Amino acid sequence: MGRRKGIMSSRLKEELAKELGFYDVVQQKGWGGIKAKDAGNMVKRAIEIAQQQLANNRYS
Repeated sequence: MGRRKGIMSSRLKEELAKELGFYDVVQQKGWGGIKAKDAGNMVKRAIEIAQQQLANNRYS
């Protein structure tokens, strides 16, 4: 089974990791070194941002 291409850009992932406080782990160990909880929180935050953008576009 091949690896799937990620939906989030590298820049967005880095910004989220910085915001959530685990970017140092990414720098030291790569994305495979983060905890599952951190990955989940990153996805949750990305969804929140996307929903905010959709709401802003809908009402502007």
